[in-house]
Amino acid sequence: MHDRAEEFTERAEREYDFEVDVEEFPEGTKTAEDAAEAVGCDVAQIASSIALRADDRLVVVVTSGANRVSTDKVAELVDADSVEMADAGEIKSVLGWSIGGVPPFCHDGDVLEYMDETLTEFETVWAAAGTPEAVFPIDPEELQELSGAQVADVAE
Repeated sequence: MHDRAEEFTERAEREYDFEVDVEEFPEGTKTAEDAAEAVGCDVAQIASSIALRADDRLVVVVTSGANRVSTDKVAELVDADSVEMADAGEIKSVLGWSIGGVPPFCHDGDVLEYMDETLTEFETVWAAAGTPEAVFPIDPEELQELSGAQVADVAE
């Protein structure tokens, strides 16, 4: 197992008492479509963690792979004047993970988190496990509970 996926697995167990069942794909799961094809699920079941800069703070939106995040809806949710994609350096320094491998929980810093309501329609969704090649299955209700995310309409 990749070092970062192993780190996520150990952290999830230690911090959340959650046993992660990591599946790794050497060809990568860099897009929601790649991940869905690799695990054999609908693209809507991919739970992508998107880090956004909302004014002066970082916000994580765990969205369905079938949707694009509406920055206007996120701005309204967090009462921000502007919302844009966060840069890679900030994501790494605040969350402790790199783009493409950001899990929905086990972040280094406290951030406001939202979860796309579309994900609640499934029994199982798949999220990044620390690298762009590693994913894990999770019940959306448990994902919401562990991440502390507020379920919301965040899709364009």
